Amino acid sequence: MSEAYVECLVKAKPSILGKFFKYLLIMLTVALALLMFLTMNVILMILAVVTGVGAYFVNLFTDLEYEYLYLDKELVIDKVMAKSRRKRVATYSLDKVEILAPIKSYHLDNYKNRNVKQKDYSIGIEEKPDLRYAMYYEGGEKLLLSPSPEMIKIMKNVAPRKVFSD
Repeated sequence: MSEAYVECLVKAKPSILGKFFKYLLIMLTVALALLMFLTMNVILMILAVVTGVGAYFVNLFTDLEYEYLYLDKELVIDKVMAKSRRKRVATYSLDKVEILAPIKSYHLDNYKNRNVKQKDYSIGIEEKPDLRYAMYYEGGEKLLLSPSPEMIKIMKNVAPRKVFSD
């Protein structure tokens, strides 16, 4: 039995709201720390610590990367937060995939009107050309992915009737 192994790391673009809160909390932390040193107020020190911790957690959840790992008919998706924490998001079997095709592919026309749960594990923005893929899994989930061409090629070799690269 031949095993295929490909991994791909994709940086997700942070939302504008997340960036705004991150910079706002950093500026508040600095301003409160400066005021605390000038006035020697304990309440300002507590507020500076709270805003600093808030900035850390906002940074943790806005600096996201997704790692796709394809090994022997299984796609494993991990979320890497701020390059320091890793969390397994999901494991998908290629046998249960209905279709995997580029987002703007004509192969997805029959799937457009379905009411499914959508999960976005892609870069999060539409580029020119759009290299994101849509994967329908077991009739109940639609995944948005940004896999590498090597990963698509390997998956297409394993399941040529389910994976399309247009």
